Amino acid sequence: MPSFPCFSISMTDDGCHAAPAGGADDDMCSARLEINVAEQRTKHARMGPGRRSARQRPQALRLRNFANRVAQPSRKPTAMAASATAEPSPPPTHQFPLPKILEYPASTPPCLITQGAEGRLYKTTYLTPDTPCALKYRPPKPWRHPILDQRLTKHRILSEARILVKCQRDGVRVPAVYAIDESAGWLMLEWIQGTPVRVNINKWLGSRTEGIADDARLKDLMRRIGTAVGSMHKIGIVHGDLTTSNMMLSPPSGSSEQVDDLCGDIVIIDLGLASGAVHEEERAVDLYVLERAFGSTHPRAECLFGELLDAYRGCFKQAPTVLKKLEDVRMRGRKRSMLG
Repeated sequence: MPSFPCFSISMTDDGCHAAPAGGADDDMCSARLEINVAEQRTKHARMGPGRRSARQRPQALRLRNFANRVAQPSRKPTAMAASATAEPSPPPTHQFPLPKILEYPASTPPCLITQGAEGRLYKTTYLTPDTPCALKYRPPKPWRHPILDQRLTKHRILSEARILVKCQRDGVRVPAVYAIDESAGWLMLEWIQGTPVRVNINKWLGSRTEGIADDARLKDLMRRIGTAVGSMHKIGIVHGDLTTSNMMLSPPSGSSEQVDDLCGDIVIIDLGLASGAVHEEERAVDLYVLERAFGSTHPRAECLFGELLDAYRGCFKQAPTVLKKLEDVRMRGRKRSMLG
């Protein structure tokens, strides 16, 4: 016979109450429970259904249910029941509101990579869990008029997508476009494996201060950068923000050669400020921006920038004219620096 806890049951206007009787064995507890329940039922039966208030009728039903529960032996919840009643883990919180496309359930939660002046970059997956991609999102700007903000966002998203498609079609190594929603303000791109050129150059230089001008590996990297920029200028595209942070060094796949920090293909990224250009002036300004950024980011390797320009010179036939125009842009930049 299962053991029963010993309770004394009473019903008041406030509801059903049970208190441990204490000091009796299991049989006495069971008998006392039955007697108390019978007394309560007899008391309420004498009142009659008509004399019971609307509040007292549910109390009798609660008393009966409580007596049935007490009469059942206590059982420990199984592991499966405990896991079923456990509260689900809350979804991960994000520092910024996610775009609608990233709020849908996915096998891989989005991860914020970086935030710029115009947008945010997330890492997520495309169609399948093993296909990583980058989602570039331009959130609404509350300080701008809503209609103006929507028009600017649409224009810039579409412009970047068109330039990326043109570069990829003409053989310039840039991220591929997977999907686009200019109304929602996002652009889904290929995820480029590797690290920024800035990181690789700084890691290669380390703490060295001598022998940099004769470093053959660094010279080879600078020539590859010059070829990549020249290929982009050849098809009439200027980047607008050329820096070593906006170039990725993607490691070669399936290569049997020894791989070091400077191996890989140059991939130009972040073409949000890019535009079409047919004049040598615009291309020269693009090179000047890269030259100034390189000198401030890698001052010890500034002596190797000539290798980049030499490789650029042989990319297309207008390149010598662009380099000549670069001298004029440099003079204007120096004059502006002197005059403030």
